[in-house]
Amino acid sequence: MSSSVPPSSPAPAPAEISEAERTPSARIGAVLFRHRGWLPVPFLLVPLLARGIMEPTNWVLGFVLILLGEAIRLAGVAAAGTVTRRRSRTVQRLVTYGIFAWMRNPLYVGNFLIWIGFTVISGVLWFLPIAILLFAAEYSLIVRYEEGVLESIFGGEYLAYKDRTSRWFPRPPGYDADGEHHWGEAWRSEISTFLQYLVLTALFVAKQRFGGDWRPLVDRFIGSSNG
Repeated sequence: MSSSVPPSSPAPAPAEISEAERTPSARIGAVLFRHRGWLPVPFLLVPLLARGIMEPTNWVLGFVLILLGEAIRLAGVAAAGTVTRRRSRTVQRLVTYGIFAWMRNPLYVGNFLIWIGFTVISGVLWFLPIAILLFAAEYSLIVRYEEGVLESIFGGEYLAYKDRTSRWFPRPPGYDADGEHHWGEAWRSEISTFLQYLVLTALFVAKQRFGGDWRPLVDRFIGSSNG
């Protein structure tokens, strides 16, 4: 990092809530932020239950998106740490290096690519534009809240970072963006996420095998339970 742009800095003393955090969109985003862990679940029911043509091309393109999204997620977690990535009022430092120098919200960008990847795998392509709009609305509101919180905590320092760094689309930083990364910690923290990918992949394999009709699988499960 150059001397004019520190890689990360400690949080200042607690400040008053910023105007950005008081806006209606930020307040809605705060509610979504608290429930962001399960919000993708109902979204995934459509690709799983709706009929779609699952060609080999769907699997290839879908996994490319998933791998790209997870690479972005890992880079973000390695730079920010497993605690710092959970943006809240307890955030300890403002991370401006690594992937965060290219975009302000790499974890959400990664999540978006991953869920879109699973939608592509499902073959329910009519749902793609709906999924894009749903995630765009959800993540935009959550980020409004998170940006308001960071502005409350870091003030002008965050506003300067916000001015020079893109919110969603990667843009090469105009400064040295090197900093400390904890890759081992990042990999360990993503184990549960990898398990979720395996479960989802197994479900989509089952969907393809039964042609989108889950009744044989349900009947088989009920039969084995009763037996």
